[in-house]
Amino acid sequence: MSEVINNREYRQKVLKELIGELHEGKSVDEVKARFEKMIDGVSASEISEMEQALIREGMPVSEVQRLCDVHAAVFKGSIEEIHRPESEADTPGHPIHTFKEENRALEALVNEKLLPAVKNAESEDSVDYASLLSDIFRELWEIDKHYSRKENLLFPYMEKYDITAPPKVMWGVDDEIRAQIKEVMALLKDSNADKKEILEKAAAAGDRVLEMIFKEENILFPMVLETLTEDEWMEIEKSSDEIGYCLYKPAMRWLPMRTEASGAEKPKVEETAGYVHFDAGFMLPEEINALLNTLPIDMTFVDKNGEVKYFSQGKERIFARPKTIIGRQVSNCHPPASAHIVEGIVADLMSGKKDHEDFWIKMGEKYVYIRYFAVRNAKGEYLGTVEVSQDIKPIQDITGEKRLVED
Repeated sequence: MSEVINNREYRQKVLKELIGELHEGKSVDEVKARFEKMIDGVSASEISEMEQALIREGMPVSEVQRLCDVHAAVFKGSIEEIHRPESEADTPGHPIHTFKEENRALEALVNEKLLPAVKNAESEDSVDYASLLSDIFRELWEIDKHYSRKENLLFPYMEKYDITAPPKVMWGVDDEIRAQIKEVMALLKDSNADKKEILEKAAAAGDRVLEMIFKEENILFPMVLETLTEDEWMEIEKSSDEIGYCLYKPAMRWLPMRTEASGAEKPKVEETAGYVHFDAGFMLPEEINALLNTLPIDMTFVDKNGEVKYFSQGKERIFARPKTIIGRQVSNCHPPASAHIVEGIVADLMSGKKDHEDFWIKMGEKYVYIRYFAVRNAKGEYLGTVEVSQDIKPIQDITGEKRLVED
């Protein structure tokens, strides 16, 4: 046992040294041989565990991320030894099958369109290259949906099983690829951009896409297939439509083979007694109340019988709402001269004639946006009306962009 521990500690030390060398400017090829020797006989999951340990020790994710290209270069020759195929993932509709089909479409786009277009543009003095590449890169931007499903559906489950380093590292690389694609798209719109620069960056973006495909299929996918349960894959499959797909859409829903989970005990879902359950999640009543009072809007809810049931109590209210209005008929909470307007709004929302009604008025320095929405259940049955009010003057005054946190 001590020998195993010592070997792992040694490999951890080598990983640190390799990251340091990459940080100092050494190339992937220069450190590849040492990395390959160090990971001989080591599974992808153990490499992941070592990287997580480095992050827990305080190493920035961006530094560990430098190893990604080394992983890909080395595993291309040895990944078969650690890649355990899972037949369930080969079933059409399974999230991993969908990810892989998208990858095949992305590979075809890069290898059959993008890279040949770059090569042709390098050898020909054609003014049409920018238009062609623009079309290709608009298509390539669909990759954002692929990455978003990975980041928002796979990564949360990985984190539940304390697999935290790979998601952080891979998300960082995803964002780099997104940035590269956006940069090329912006350059293609710039009539003064240098052609050579555009073509170099277009080819580089394509190469990064192909590298990420390799990392997903030979490191990420085997890892999650070993870890997640059928129920978790079902939840991922159900949520995929909401985010969307990339150059491929599954033609059928996935129906799992119902098998008992084996191996290590799976984490238990947090005890939810005392929580209010929603379509997506659950919260304590105290959390709900604090959340609603934190939102920068006024909300008042009137039930289907016209009775005021609730109003939020934020710090900066638009309209005064004494607690004595709770339980009153909404028509009695307004001056007689305007009560008919309120009654008319509620009647239109209740009948289905309208789903919302909007007003905007000036109140001193405030510009108040008042919206009324019909609240309906999943069957479409009317439950009541919610009034939402907000001072939109600060929003109207916003210009430019803000991307950094102020001190």
